[in-house]
Amino acid sequence: MISLTKEELERYDRQMRINKWGKEGQIKLKSSKVVVAGVGGLGCPASLYLTASGFGTIRLIDEEKVELSNLNRQILHWESDIGNYKVDSAFKKLKELNSSVKLEVVKTKITDDNVHDLIKGFDIVIDGMDNFKTRFILNKACVKEKIPFIHGAVYGLEGYITTIIPYSTPCLSCIYPTIPPEMEKFPVVGITPALIAALQVAEAIKLIVGIGKTLGGRLLIFDGNETSFQEIKIEKNPKCKVCGELSE
Repeated sequence: MISLTKEELERYDRQMRINKWGKEGQIKLKSSKVVVAGVGGLGCPASLYLTASGFGTIRLIDEEKVELSNLNRQILHWESDIGNYKVDSAFKKLKELNSSVKLEVVKTKITDDNVHDLIKGFDIVIDGMDNFKTRFILNKACVKEKIPFIHGAVYGLEGYITTIIPYSTPCLSCIYPTIPPEMEKFPVVGITPALIAALQVAEAIKLIVGIGKTLGGRLLIFDGNETSFQEIKIEKNPKCKVCGELSE
């Protein structure tokens, strides 16, 4: 039976004081397993706050190595990490932050062929990708495996987030019937993915602990130029090829 150590009771004291969280909620976090798909602008701050919050197992998936141009936003990677794998760079920092969290690193590209093996048995998948092709692969697999998928995306000073609960809320294919066109390099400043990633972790915490209301069925849009948020209600598409009535 999973319990909290004396050190964990002290470490997580302030968050366990949140209404309806307590020791029971913290044990739920300690028992949970989360995938962070991509350890870049979104995945770095998401991994940081997942680790600080005490999620039990965090699997980091990324095939890329750190480049100088990453350092304006990918906060777990430092100048000394240039040329190293992103998952190794992130692992080192996160382990020093919270050694009690189990960290797994997978150096691979997410594909149709390996995605199910990568996420099977996990409770949540955090979208830290920078392209919609891979997001659609993850979305389809998460629906199939019935794993909540917390989608986040950024562009310049704009950010987008929704929580996808398979067969309960709209999935990514309901929102985007076709894959949006990709840009080889799109504008981004670190504050935007930092904000969206923090909201992604907030969604993950609520799902696991069982508090609050998630963004299921709602797309939250952040406009950094105006410092404003807009919420759009999104509906399931009954004819969706991924989560529609005939998809199962």
